[in-house]
Amino acid sequence: MLKFLSKVKIEFNALDPRLPSCMEFLAQCNARKAKESNPACQLIVKRRTDDHPPQITVTFVNGVEEVFDATSTPAQTIRNMILEKGQLLETEQMFREAGETWPVIIPDEELNQPAPSIKLRLS
Repeated sequence: MLKFLSKVKIEFNALDPRLPSCMEFLAQCNARKAKESNPACQLIVKRRTDDHPPQITVTFVNGVEEVFDATSTPAQTIRNMILEKGQLLETEQMFREAGETWPVIIPDEELNQPAPSIKLRLS
């Protein structure tokens, strides 16, 4: 998960009952496998003393920043969203390295073509 990120900032008040998602996400970020995937990823933990809701901010390697409300978003959902966006980044990088334009534009006439039929032979 961390291999797609350059920075993770986790903010929470330790006395806030809404912090489980932050703590679980922090544990995932501190896991050996996650750290080994991107040792350069900066992990910042900000312990707050006010009523600000728990929040997780991630910065992807392409500079895009995304903020998650950790009061209503489970850590696993945040992780899955990061992995999905990371796969998109990898795909974009593959196309660019191959000299192809990104995003790939599929002409409307190709989108509207019927799919070729597949005949199955039952033996």
